[in-house]
Amino acid sequence: MSTDTEGVALVADEAVANVVRAALFAALTGVLSYVSFQLPVSPVPYTLQVLGVFLAGVFLGPTWGFASLALYVVAGAVGAPVYAYGASGVGQLFSPWGGYLWSYPFAAGLLGYVAHGRDGLTPTGEIPLWRLAAGLGGATVVIYAFGTVGYAVFAGVGLGAAVLAAAVPFVPGEILKGVVAALAARSDRLRAA
Repeated sequence: MSTDTEGVALVADEAVANVVRAALFAALTGVLSYVSFQLPVSPVPYTLQVLGVFLAGVFLGPTWGFASLALYVVAGAVGAPVYAYGASGVGQLFSPWGGYLWSYPFAAGLLGYVAHGRDGLTPTGEIPLWRLAAGLGGATVVIYAFGTVGYAVFAGVGLGAAVLAAAVPFVPGEILKGVVAALAARSDRLRAA
């Protein structure tokens, strides 16, 4: 019995590579979530998840950055222990810090769009620094907007109290994560991988 594959449409190599990259960045974000601890001034856990969001946006662009973090959120919702402290489940999306989780695909997509535009991926070393900084800043605003509003709603506090508990204490860490993501974008070793 012979197998005729001429009439079979195969998936393009580029699509397969993008799906694999998206899955890898989703997994990286899950690994980074295990670096979780409480700050004494906030009930919201401090994690390195946002670094994964930043890296996905920078390296994957708007479409695949969004897809990667959507995969991450869905994986955690269906039971993969990829949220802060190894948590998982749909309930986490409706917890006081669930707004942050909802924000991640949108933040990665926005960062990818600002950094690369809509016409394909710019080699990361060629992204103008101002675009990279604007994308990182915009992604951070999206994360804090979703996270702060989510905290206010699910913790039952006012928006002002939510900003003080769920946003302000994390600003120095987000700046540091943004610097790490920008340095990674400029790294010759990472660009060659």
